[in-house]
Amino acid sequence: MKVQALLVFLLAGSMSLMAQKSYQLQSPDRKLQTVVTVGDNVEFSLTHDGTEVLAPSAISMTLQNGEVLGAKPKVSKVTKGSVDKVIPSPFYKKAEVSDIYNEMTISFRGDYSIAFRLYNDGLAYRFITRKKGEIVVADEAATYNFSTDHKTFSAYVNSTKPTFEEQFSNSFEQPYVNEAITKLNDKRLMILPYLVDLGNGKKLCITEADLEDYPGMFLNNATDKPSLKSVHAPYPKVKQQGGHNRLQMLVKEREDFIAKTKGNRSFPWRVFVVSENDKQLVDCDMVYRLASPSRVSDVSWIKPGKVAWDWWNDWNIYGVDFRAGINNDTYKYYIDFASEHGIEYVILDEGWAVNLEADLLKVIPEIDLPTIVSYAKSKNVDIILWAGFYAFDRDMENVVKHYADMGVKGFKVDFMDRDDQELINFLYRSAETCARYKMLVDFHGICKPTGLQRTYPNVINYEGVNGLEQLKWSPASYDMVTYDVTFPFIRMVAGPVDYTQGAMRNATRANYRPVNSEPMSQGTRCRQLATYVIFESPLNMLCDNPTNYMREKECTEFIANIPTVWNETQVLDAKVSEYIAMARQHDDIWYLGALTNWEPREMELDLSFLGDGDYKLELFKDGINADRAACDYKKEIIPVPADRKLKIKMAPGGGYAAKIYK
Repeated sequence: MKVQALLVFLLAGSMSLMAQKSYQLQSPDRKLQTVVTVGDNVEFSLTHDGTEVLAPSAISMTLQNGEVLGAKPKVSKVTKGSVDKVIPSPFYKKAEVSDIYNEMTISFRGDYSIAFRLYNDGLAYRFITRKKGEIVVADEAATYNFSTDHKTFSAYVNSTKPTFEEQFSNSFEQPYVNEAITKLNDKRLMILPYLVDLGNGKKLCITEADLEDYPGMFLNNATDKPSLKSVHAPYPKVKQQGGHNRLQMLVKEREDFIAKTKGNRSFPWRVFVVSENDKQLVDCDMVYRLASPSRVSDVSWIKPGKVAWDWWNDWNIYGVDFRAGINNDTYKYYIDFASEHGIEYVILDEGWAVNLEADLLKVIPEIDLPTIVSYAKSKNVDIILWAGFYAFDRDMENVVKHYADMGVKGFKVDFMDRDDQELINFLYRSAETCARYKMLVDFHGICKPTGLQRTYPNVINYEGVNGLEQLKWSPASYDMVTYDVTFPFIRMVAGPVDYTQGAMRNATRANYRPVNSEPMSQGTRCRQLATYVIFESPLNMLCDNPTNYMREKECTEFIANIPTVWNETQVLDAKVSEYIAMARQHDDIWYLGALTNWEPREMELDLSFLGDGDYKLELFKDGINADRAACDYKKEIIPVPADRKLKIKMAPGGGYAAKIYK
């Protein structure tokens, strides 16, 4: 009997293996390969030139009616194809994006399929359903497995509450921890993008793209194995107005499903960017490629640019004959400064609308918005208004129309602090509504971008970054300098960042302290200048007050004149959490930026991309005493070396910025 039972067991196992089928797909350069195995479930693995990127990893989607897409799957058809095209990218880090990939779509009985795309720099997959009517998605499961306990750069949600349900509400602003997968805190959710160090210089960055009518993805590992499990916020069931100045909708209870959506649709792309060196991460276009094409037919009215911003500097101007604050005189002062320096916008941040009312049509008596907008227009400056999430959402159409008619050019919408399906749908409604009225949108208090800025190009920027605002209140032990040379390789893979740089008060590591009303940056003055080149930001803030800028004419002129969108980007040298140097071109002028961590650094940069001809270099470098007084810098104009080798030197927490022209 035992022998008979053993034979039956072996026969069953053999039949199971025989029932499995594998489907392979390679990248155009043949370095990346994915193997999709269909047996009792659907698994995929990924390798790069012999290096394992992902071990076999199971994926599935469970519907509320009990159907599991990916369980006992039956393949009905497999189709393959290739694409080689160019995508125009008008408000981006380059004028056009190459979209070259091989694709395999596996269709299954049950009216669903899974599409896999392989680019030279990564893999993406997504579920596609062709079902009638509406479907309810209970969960989308994925367990991304690794054979090695790799080190990672992980950002936890900035909520330390004990349950995931509570942690789903967070601002998506956190520094990174550099730990092995099995050493990560299993009680905390981790936000995307997420970076895995594969060794030998190779990295894997996990994120998502084309997130529409669906919740965002978190990661977690509650096992002792090197694996990462996807987690999604369930749909809100009970909400309550509250939070910051009663401008948020706090989720008190959630449903037992993550999405209620159309049955005939494509779901978000799960994205796996693979780099052979760290430079490739900084210049990655994967999310932009995978996003849905623009739904705005005429984009001629969309104007990127820079902003004279009030909130970071606490409206703390001086040397004037009026009381500074949220009032007409103060904003006219900001407008005059912006006009004098060719700065396109002034933002009226929180405070212009009546507090605690969540009503954007109620303006405080100290502010006369029509007068401010008219005055700005006479100075060739446009106005953007800050808006709390609930105040904007509750009366969106009326608010947008009212202020568009007044001449306001956009909204900075803040304090969403969620990425469940309902909130993601709000982002799309906001983008579409504002586009109809030719208004820009800058999303703050929100998750990373997933390509909405391509689908609605009037979505001009995203926060979802641990930006300079943190230094208004963070303790002396806080390390923003290391974060500055880390997030361009991770968060910026997803898209632009509203980091809000430009501080004229600069501090060494020993001298930094939080001062809310007169804040300072960590690192040198030249570091602040260089961030305008390094950080991708089509709508870029000048965070300090106009009075400070007017005392620093050379630096202000450099910042005010630097473009915010680019024709071409060249990453010159980079290493995660240590240093980064890059050049960006707009028209015929190149701009160069470099940052280091707290280590002083010398670099030799290859400028051979300039080609032939004589070029001048208008440079800002750390002064000889910048390690003691972080504001110390030196400006020079020198010829670009004939051999195109530029040697630069940076102080601890330092930077280097330059303008290159013929």
